[in-house]
Amino acid sequence: MSSNLLKVALAQIAPVWLNKELTIQKIEQTINDAAKENAELIVFGEALLPGYPFWVELVNGATFNSPITKELHAHYVSNSIMIEKGELNSICALAKQHQMAIYLGVMERAQNRGGHSIYASLAYIDQNGEIKSVHRKLQPTYEERLTWAPGDGNGLQVHSLKEFTVGGLNCWENWMPLPRTALYGLGENLHIAVWPGSDFNTKDITRFIARESRSYVISVSSMMTKNDFPKDTPHLDKILTEAKDTLANGGSCIAGPDGEWVVEPVVDKEGLIYQTLDFSRIYQERQNFDPVGHYSRPDVTKLHVNRDRQSTVEFD
Repeated sequence: MSSNLLKVALAQIAPVWLNKELTIQKIEQTINDAAKENAELIVFGEALLPGYPFWVELVNGATFNSPITKELHAHYVSNSIMIEKGELNSICALAKQHQMAIYLGVMERAQNRGGHSIYASLAYIDQNGEIKSVHRKLQPTYEERLTWAPGDGNGLQVHSLKEFTVGGLNCWENWMPLPRTALYGLGENLHIAVWPGSDFNTKDITRFIARESRSYVISVSSMMTKNDFPKDTPHLDKILTEAKDTLANGGSCIAGPDGEWVVEPVVDKEGLIYQTLDFSRIYQERQNFDPVGHYSRPDVTKLHVNRDRQSTVEFD
């Protein structure tokens, strides 16, 4: 395929909720399926590995010292991913085998922050199977703050993929103008937005970012229904009492550099969504607007970005 063309796969799937081993197996199978269709980039939703903390609002998670919340949180942390221990190695090996780049939403138990708190992280694995960036979500949203820690700017990075320059943000981070601008300034022209799942989230912001940046925007959401909760989930009876039949309906989609739909939001359907993107459309739309090029005024407004990986302790 021409270097101007990129075949992408949007993986709109449900996790094996809060079970990292089985969810990794499902991710691996999905990658292998995408490889059969010659996908060059596959994107998975926010926190897919091992799943979004739906329980927080279903079991009154703001109650201080609630035994239920503590047990569920401990179960969540124990199923999160410590990247330094090689827990993504099998996925990296598939990326290398299939020469496929991967964006994957993981709950990261960060070793350099003590290994007990968890971060909603977006990992980029290149076509050689190397993890090139891990972006920890800067600001968890609302109930997420009861179980996720805030991240840092280290992962505000972009990557070359054929003619494209790809970067990504997690969920409501995509509404934050300055992180978006940081990626634009690095040359991003294919923006990855990952979500826990809902066309309510994706249907407006996907087209808005595309029109603002004159870039392709891929939004990928997960799926989750009442039937996707494993039977061994702690306090499952209390969760199911409050849970809706559908907790995440997908909404994965692609907008072109003109802000119009390439793939409209897909809802209530689990599986892979394929599309081939044409790089030349980006230059066409940058002709009349470029947010960090000819239509910017750095002499008037300029952004400062701290990309240090934050840690509580530094040792000489």
